[in-house]
Amino acid sequence: MTKPTWLVRAGEGAYLVDDFRVGSFVSIGWVELGDVSALKTREQFTQAVARAYPDARRGQVAISAGQVFRFAREMKVGDRMLTYDPSQREYLVGTITGDYAFRPSEDHPQPQLRSVKWDGTVKRDALSVSTRNSLGAITTLFLLPPDAAAEIERLLGAGGGSNKGTAKADEMPAVSSEEVAEEETQVEQIYRDIQNRAFEFTKDKISRLDWREMQELVAGLLRAMGYKTRVSPSGPDRGKDIVASPDGFGFESPRIVVEVKHRTGSAMGSQEVRSFLGGRHKDDKGLYVSTGGFSKDARYEAERASIPLTLMDLDDLVRAILEHYERMDSDSQRLIPLRKIYWPG
Repeated sequence: MTKPTWLVRAGEGAYLVDDFRVGSFVSIGWVELGDVSALKTREQFTQAVARAYPDARRGQVAISAGQVFRFAREMKVGDRMLTYDPSQREYLVGTITGDYAFRPSEDHPQPQLRSVKWDGTVKRDALSVSTRNSLGAITTLFLLPPDAAAEIERLLGAGGGSNKGTAKADEMPAVSSEEVAEEETQVEQIYRDIQNRAFEFTKDKISRLDWREMQELVAGLLRAMGYKTRVSPSGPDRGKDIVASPDGFGFESPRIVVEVKHRTGSAMGSQEVRSFLGGRHKDDKGLYVSTGGFSKDARYEAERASIPLTLMDLDDLVRAILEHYERMDSDSQRLIPLRKIYWPG
């Protein structure tokens, strides 16, 4: 039976991997926590993290506490250990030889430490698709699935205690077309999962805006689409929160009149849509934004409206923002900060 096998990342960008290799150890940060050797339970770790990082969100506290707890309490002497060297595209493989220790040093930024005896390395390109995916977690440390750990040991040389087990590039098995297809399918599945998560997280951010920020966000979107906007001041808006047009005054066509309702969980009905339409001119174009969505009757009312009217719910708003985000001004982007990532095509 394969021993528990952990992976600990060597800092951001693996900048500590040479220290790990030469010094025969792995380490994690959380310097402000200090020595946690006296802590026993996960709850004690959570309380310690909350005290050390008072500005951290609850979710961040829970994740950090879980990581440090596993490093200090769940890992055992004799467990197997990996760390990744991206410059060589290889995993260092070894065995934990020491209990948790706290060794602060000016020369080393990560004082939470465990000693490790490195046995050898395994090339990432020699691993199966499923194992590479298992090793792709972004957390500081994690426990490998048994199948992935067993494959690592097979490639290393059945748990050999010397570098004889190192899997070299010229020993890698040929990659079949089936494996390539499997990898492409799994990469696509991961990409879709990340897309869906990012979409929902963006919705979460928008939902937390107040009504004024929501109004400014929609106006920023319209400006990114090439219109100039006038935003109504606080108070009765007579059915229009924003007016967008090419000239900014509403003289040039199209003149888009926008109503923004930021009531998450409260769908707009047909009466609200009729009220909005009641004050419009025949040449106006209407845009009704509701983060709470619209009822079936409201959508029917929009379809039979005498002027062109688009209903935009929260999903529609997020799609439009993602499409035009790079052209949005800095004030609008600050309302929902997003980062661009690149993914293999």
